[in-house]
Formats: sequence, structure tokens, C-alpha cells
Amino acid sequence: MSSIEQKIRQKITTVGTPLKQWNISINFGIKTGFNDAFIIDSNKRNQLIDEDAHSAEIIRPILRGRDIGRYNYHFTELWVINTHNGIKSQNIEPINIENYPAIKAHLKNFYNDLANRADKGDTPYNLRNCVYLDDFSKQKIVWKRIGSKIRFCYDDNALFCLDSTCFATGSHIKYLAAILNTYVGNFLFKDSPKTGTGDLLISVQAFDPIYVPIPTPKQEQEVNELLDKLLLCTDTKSLDAIDDTLNDYVAQMYGFNEEEQIYIKTYVKKYYR
Repeated sequence: MSSIEQKIRQKITTVGTPLKQWNISINFGIKTGFNDAFIIDSNKRNQLIDEDAHSAEIIRPILRGRDIGRYNYHFTELWVINTHNGIKSQNIEPINIENYPAIKAHLKNFYNDLANRADKGDTPYNLRNCVYLDDFSKQKIVWKRIGSKIRFCYDDNALFCLDSTCFATGSHIKYLAAILNTYVGNFLFKDSPKTGTGDLLISVQAFDPIYVPIPTPKQEQEVNELLDKLLLCTDTKSLDAIDDTLNDYVAQMYGFNEEEQIYIKTYVKKYYR
């Protein structure tokens, strides 16, 4: 590392606490084994509900990696048919497809593909086991698992997400979503694992060594309020101003001087934005 990189690294490790020591859980998005059957658009969703109102019980909104933006997401009106395989440890039974005749009729069109896929549950109609199924309904951060751009979105609307993403739940989630989207937050991932083409692999191995300051109540409140403003803002000029305020706030938390901030911004703009 260069001299300035050493100084930046020292401040990061002095102020921050590795995320592996935080009370957070990181998981992959849901794997259907055959998206053509289980991922549907709003027209198909409405059709299935019109045919049988009970269909709405197991159709959930879903995000893909390409839908993730900085701070927020772009919902593209896609839905997952959540014929889950139950959670034995919680005495939750698998979905019985016979209780959802419209959905069964839809899935039956793909029966051979469903029966032959590796990722399936007790029946071809069921999804594979997922012990963290309830976590999709929690406050969470979602990000694209493999890519050259670093973007994290915040979700408290119980959206599911595909296996092209990862997501984190636990303590200080809104605060963490804000921090990771800043220049400093993006810079923290510079040493993450990469693919042969240079894309970042942002899974548990990338998250565990990231140093983020555990916030005081005041810091968490102030950062969360800035994120709330960013999520609600629709004016580009105002959004950029709030984003700048958050970036400055986080840089000050780590104690970076002007030279170090310029170095971090230049690096992130070159490689990750």
C-alpha cells in the first residue's frame, strides 16, 4: 500500500468494528431452480388471483440484481410464486399446491422442467428448503452478488430477492445501508474477492472483514434521517445535496482529512461508479 492508503487503512481499523462481530445475518436470495415458472409479471399475477383469490397468499414481490440502486430499488412488477417447502425447525408445513388450483394449473405447464430441476422441495411444485424464509419479511439491505458497481438498497417492504442478490438482516440495518452506499462505504470493499473478469464477489466473505463504526444513538438517528430523506427525494439536485451531506458525515466519522477524502472519492469513481 502507498503511504496515504496506509493512513486510510489505519483510521478505518481504529474507528470501525468488523461486520463479522455485528449482530447481522447474510444470506443469498431465493433460488427457484426454474425462474420461467416461478417468476411472473403483474398481468399473470392478476390473472391467477382472479381465477382463485387464495393465490395472493403465496405470490410475493421480488427483486433481481439489476433492480438494485444506491439506497433504493426499482421494482419492475415481478413476483415470485412462493410455494415454499416449509421450515421443519419451526413446525411450518410445506405449501400444499392442491390448496391453490390456479397456481397449480400454471406450474403444471412447466411440469417436466420442475420435476427434473435440482433445486426442488418435497414435490416438483415446491421450492427448495430455505431456513431463513422469514428473513425476507424483515428490514434488510439487498445488493447484487456479482458486479462491477457497488450498490446497496434498503428495504422494509418485505420484498423477496433472487439468488443474483444477497441480503443482510439484523441490528443497525438502516444505518448500515446508508454507510455502505457512501464513497467511504464503497472503498471498504476494494480488497473483496473478484471474478476472473474483475467483478466483485460481495458475499459473506466480502462483508465479514469490513470495518464500520458502531454508531452512538445520536449518530444512528442522524444517519437514518439522511437515508429517509434520500429514499423520499425525487429531485436530482436535492438528492445530490443530501448525498453529499451523508458522504461528508461518514468521512468525519472515520476522521479522514481532505487529502484522504479526495483519494477515496477518486478511487471509487474510477472503479465502482
